[in-house]
Amino acid sequence: MVSVLGISAFYHDSAAALVVDGKIVAAAQEERFSRIKHDAGFPTHAVDYCLREAGLKPEQIDYACFYEKPLLKFDRLIESYLAFAPRGFQSFLAALPVWLRKKLHLRREIRKGLGNSYNKRIVFPEHHESHAASAFFPSPYEQSAILTVDGVGEWATATHGVGNGNQIRLTHELRFPHSLGMLYSAFTYYCGFKVNSGEYKLMGLAPYGEPVFADVIRDRIIDIKPDGSFRLRMEYFNYCAGLTMTSPRFDQLFGGPPRQPETPLTEREMNIAASVQVVTEEILLKMAFHIHQQTGQKNLCLAGGVALNCVANGRILREGPFESIWIQPAAGDAGGALGAALFTWYQLLQNPRELQQPDGQGGSFLGPRCETESIRQYLARVNAPHEEIRDEDALCQRVASLLAAGKVVGWVQGRMEFGPRSLGARSILGDARNPEMQSVMNLKIKFRESFRPFAPVVLQDRVQDYFETRPAESSPYMLVVSPVRSDHRKDSGKSGRKGIDRLKEIRSDIPAVTHVDYSARIQTVDPVRHGRFHRLLKSFESQTGCPVLINTSFNVRGEPIVCGPDEAYRCFLATNIDVLVLETFVLEKEHQPKLSPEQVNDYMKQFKLD
Repeated sequence: MVSVLGISAFYHDSAAALVVDGKIVAAAQEERFSRIKHDAGFPTHAVDYCLREAGLKPEQIDYACFYEKPLLKFDRLIESYLAFAPRGFQSFLAALPVWLRKKLHLRREIRKGLGNSYNKRIVFPEHHESHAASAFFPSPYEQSAILTVDGVGEWATATHGVGNGNQIRLTHELRFPHSLGMLYSAFTYYCGFKVNSGEYKLMGLAPYGEPVFADVIRDRIIDIKPDGSFRLRMEYFNYCAGLTMTSPRFDQLFGGPPRQPETPLTEREMNIAASVQVVTEEILLKMAFHIHQQTGQKNLCLAGGVALNCVANGRILREGPFESIWIQPAAGDAGGALGAALFTWYQLLQNPRELQQPDGQGGSFLGPRCETESIRQYLARVNAPHEEIRDEDALCQRVASLLAAGKVVGWVQGRMEFGPRSLGARSILGDARNPEMQSVMNLKIKFRESFRPFAPVVLQDRVQDYFETRPAESSPYMLVVSPVRSDHRKDSGKSGRKGIDRLKEIRSDIPAVTHVDYSARIQTVDPVRHGRFHRLLKSFESQTGCPVLINTSFNVRGEPIVCGPDEAYRCFLATNIDVLVLETFVLEKEHQPKLSPEQVNDYMKQFKLD
């Protein structure tokens, strides 16, 4: 038995992943244990969990690996600061202390994080090698093209190449400061959202606007080539030298200073979001066509933070040249931990690779599970009234009937998801047919902006009945946006509403998951990956005739997705969730103790708004 531990830390979304004899045994983000959103510290709890799952101690690990080369990254930082000196001095002073304390001493920090029990080799693949490995090796393809796009690793901001068997080869790269991830984050910052977490919001805001600034972006701040490569005009940006993303010239170009966080959104922000989204999609499509031409491959694997832009992914799938695409569910830095472990196992150790179907990611259910006995003990300790339904069919029928009656359900089942999306293990569920459900969930449960869309979860064998996809299209990781079929749409364009007011329109017969442009971020559910979650959806379909539910992450704004029964129960009490299902235990809100407004406020104060 050979074990490989992958680690990502000290930048964004620290994580750990463990591969044993080529099988992904466990993977988790540190935030789920520490309860600090996007925790960037050493993933102590995540490492401990992975080792427990495999029954290993730190000294029994054969290889430990880190997802990038810190010295090469420091080289890029120093060169960037010198290139912009003296303007970059303030940024340099802000970054230097953490480099001197930790980032330049990663071998020491890793050994310390493993209790000084691990004394073997530590492997450092490059950042985009880790991304590429995370995408290709769990994919169902023997061969494929690979595209990785993010903010920046060491020097690379995008790479492409080919995966074949147990090897990947990255042949081309785009280099810092020219970065599609940085471009998108600059507009995220300018629209008043937080960089590295608010990009989802910018993507969700885009359909409310018109891309009136797209030509301004193309003509003034980015020079896009036919192959999808580009150069940014750096006088509009400040991320190389300062502590902000954009410069005064950027502000002047778009009509004023950045929007202040938490202030009302205006038509300007909506149009800016629409514009940069369109440009991003154009660039990625150009890249896809170029890579297809260069490699001749029929399949494409995607990773890197930009691969979480599911609107662009949908266009690549529908309009691009590839027969199929596979996207790493933890496409950002957290997935780098898994990629580093897989890169070590296959690329460096030269182990053979056997394809797994439908893929090697196992639904991305790679985190800890809530054991029945521990849930029972917890509920007894907090004196929570509950009912246990051990028969699975009866449980699914009961929960489906509650959903059909308009109840919102917190659903905790099996192993927790690895990656930023809840996929049916730590989810909040609702009836997609309810026109009030989007606003109720956003404002009274998630405590987040009303404009943000929710994703539909749909039975895979019924997906083409509701969405414009190929028959039985597989999208298990909620990473592709597709249009709602025309026969399910309602003509809402005659209302004359604009901006956020368009939320009041009834756009389809599944309005709670239909965005204002008739799009939806689909998750398909099948019996192989999803087990009880699939049976729940089948029960809902048998009762209502509808195979679609809302599926959103089980958390409130600023909080990491819940991990265990304690986080789930506290979130249940503090929000307007009606029912909590912890494995076979069903808890209804009307029977639980009520929290005062002060207690709810205290709960919310634990989390920094994202």
